[in-house]
Amino acid sequence: MNRLVLLILTALNSGGKPLSSRELATRLASQGVSLSERTVRYYLKKFDEDGFTEGCARKGRRITAKGRQELTQGFVSERVGFIINKINNLAFLADFDPDTGRGKVILNVTYVPEERLQEALNLLPSLLRSPYTLSDRIVLARSGECLGDLLIPDGLSAIGTLCSITLNSILLKAGIPVSTKFGGIVKVRNSEPVGFSSAISYEGSSVPPLEILIKSGMTDVLGAIFRGTGKILGSFREIPADSLCEARKIHEKLKKLGCRSSIFFGQPGEPLLGLPVTDGKAGMVVLGGLNPSAALEEAGLASDSSALALLYDYPALSSVETLSGLYGFEMHAAPSSYPQSKDALRHPDYPPLLGKV
Repeated sequence: MNRLVLLILTALNSGGKPLSSRELATRLASQGVSLSERTVRYYLKKFDEDGFTEGCARKGRRITAKGRQELTQGFVSERVGFIINKINNLAFLADFDPDTGRGKVILNVTYVPEERLQEALNLLPSLLRSPYTLSDRIVLARSGECLGDLLIPDGLSAIGTLCSITLNSILLKAGIPVSTKFGGIVKVRNSEPVGFSSAISYEGSSVPPLEILIKSGMTDVLGAIFRGTGKILGSFREIPADSLCEARKIHEKLKKLGCRSSIFFGQPGEPLLGLPVTDGKAGMVVLGGLNPSAALEEAGLASDSSALALLYDYPALSSVETLSGLYGFEMHAAPSSYPQSKDALRHPDYPPLLGKV
């Protein structure tokens, strides 16, 4: 029950407006949790009694200050392992087919202040066409618009990019189970990944490990892209050794669809980029789908980011240039080089996104 309490309160907190039981059930379904409207109403009635929520006439329920306090201070034990459950749920729900190029994929979302969106759009082509991202296709939503079930707050725009957990879903649909083990920092020298310098286990983690590394200022994705030396985000996974050949074939299909050279396969039982592999398994490193978010934060252009944010139809994603033209932005080339110190890039911190836990 406590895990469901956490999920529902989180949905109310991130909604930006009062939500009905139907809207809450839809948001939970997008995260892999199936609850009927009747069950949601039951929980909301209990929340009202506990002071976590309050009614807003016919608009639905909104979270109270007490409810937000419960999110930030309570349910610690229920949060442990929450991320790996969310990964598995979304991997099951996504249904992208590399043979047809159609279906739902998982997106990460980066929030950019409206007044700096032009700068972000200028930088994105260099980021998305580097070997450190999965795809050069994105989706853009402006202030007041909705991205899936996400209402974009005033003064911000949201940029959705492909999350690497989509690969788990593709392999799962092909009968290849994937164990997501670690998220970490991968050193890059002479434009080549040379090994993990740090790693955080997904098991027992209440926050996506790559988000932690971004917020800690440990990345230098811009350095890797523009100078050939830096620190990028990577995710370490394992697949059955017997499925290695089939996984490589799927990777080749994805490359034909524009997937970058961001997936590395190891040999059965042998370490990959410095991390050990379980007997009977083969290592797989995916250079994190959050690298664009990390680079935008390094450049001082992002106010917040969210991993595993939502499911989205892949054909609805577009190139940066297409979206820029749609919204009337004039594209300019990004600088060919950046200062040697990434601290020189950092813009004064923006206040955290309202409602973000």
